[in-house]
Amino acid sequence: MLSSDARVGLFLAGVQKGGTTSLHACLAQHPELAPPPRKEPHHFDREDLDWEQADHAAYEAQYGEPQVGRLRYDATPIYVFWPQSLERIRAYNRQARLIFLFRDPFERAWSHWCMEWARGAEELPFAEAIRQGRQRMPLDRRSDPAWRVYSYIERGHYGLQLARALGLFPRRQMLFLRSEDFAADQAGVLARIAEFAGIAPFPTLALQRENRRPLVDYPSSPTAADRALVRSELAGDMRLFASLSGLDIGHWLQD
Repeated sequence: MLSSDARVGLFLAGVQKGGTTSLHACLAQHPELAPPPRKEPHHFDREDLDWEQADHAAYEAQYGEPQVGRLRYDATPIYVFWPQSLERIRAYNRQARLIFLFRDPFERAWSHWCMEWARGAEELPFAEAIRQGRQRMPLDRRSDPAWRVYSYIERGHYGLQLARALGLFPRRQMLFLRSEDFAADQAGVLARIAEFAGIAPFPTLALQRENRRPLVDYPSSPTAADRALVRSELAGDMRLFASLSGLDIGHWLQD
């Protein structure tokens, strides 16, 4: 699928706190891939654009002049979660290929909370944030900025997100991966990605471990009760996700 097409053709579209920063660091080193100027262009989740008459010129201009033999990619993990993002990508490029890197939803939620706490966007302890703190997100306005910050459990509804993606793109244009597989066998996962994207094999790369948890004082640690709450909230969705993705996630729901 390599060409001089100005359109972005490959999307690392999820999930947040799933290892996408490390994967992006690998993708950026492939000679047949054209990375964005910064990891997350955040184009298709913008709510200040007129999507009825979408103009992608500024978005594509970030990549410079199109180059034959280099496939442009976008690494913005909120796309799988944010309302209408995948629909906008489909309208932009129906032939786009999408990579999703899924992580244990409890570990993802905890890492998400740590990030927001470290940056000063969160003031509630984790236990409260995943309980009463969820009321900060207006249910009738899914595009409200609060959904970007406080959606610790909500972003773990992988089954619903994947069902939406499968309703928009053929399965052959999507690749579903587990974060733990990328952590354990980086070379093996990159080989799968190269085959999926239609590019040459990746060169030998140093092990990538980017975006480590900030070393700050956290007010609490996750508890067994917190894990049980998240597991209970997502149990039905996880069954749907396992069925749709074909991934083995049984250990995600264990104590």
